[in-house]
Amino acid sequence: MTRNKEHVEHYNTISKDIKFVSNSVIRLRILKELYEKPSNMKELTCVTDLSYSYVSSILSDLESRNMVCRKSNRFYLETSLKLQIENMIDFAILINLLEEIFNIVEGHVVDMLPNESIMEFHLLQDSVLMESDGINADMLDNVMEANLREADRACCILPVYSNILNGALNGLAENGNYVELRVSENLYGIYDENSKARYISAFKGRNNFLLIVTNRAMILGFFRDDGIFDKNRILISTGDDSLKWANNAFGYFKKN
Repeated sequence: MTRNKEHVEHYNTISKDIKFVSNSVIRLRILKELYEKPSNMKELTCVTDLSYSYVSSILSDLESRNMVCRKSNRFYLETSLKLQIENMIDFAILINLLEEIFNIVEGHVVDMLPNESIMEFHLLQDSVLMESDGINADMLDNVMEANLREADRACCILPVYSNILNGALNGLAENGNYVELRVSENLYGIYDENSKARYISAFKGRNNFLLIVTNRAMILGFFRDDGIFDKNRILISTGDDSLKWANNAFGYFKKN
């Protein structure tokens, strides 16, 4: 974490590039391949299983952003971008992670996370993307409730309100467990009236992500680009690295 924090000041320099990269699985696959080794057009079309013209169009876009360069008949990741990324995060892990969780990255507001958390995003490599079946509207709320019922403590960033989720948190608090809530300013009255948590505070601004971290699990959710919270997709993990990421993220959020 110390190594990553040393480079937090460089976040704004490449944040747009990271968001651009994470917006397309095809870009991810191409840049992952070029990160590992220079490749020619034939090799890249095989990796992506797409047509020559489509891959060529993507490469042209990457070249225009100075992310990729061409030498003879091979394509390379630009040295400056590669060095910047290597100074910040393990790019190979990040690419794999973004590929696996693409459905929660594409079309979602992920840049509201604290800058330091984005630096440490690779720690979420042991997380799993859970998606609702489209039939049970409360499926993921029930998953969150089940994880909270097994917990001994919970720290949450809550930009939305759910009766199921609040009920589980109240159960924790009533059993004498530590529960701390940071809630969206426009929801503070609802939580103040209905929550039994001892520690509740409001945050201002568009902090468009949900985070629940207990002693046993981490749950992360995002808003869609249209401003609606996506109740159909969450990242969840019980792994040590993800719990470390979530606890750090909650701390960064409180500090900022």
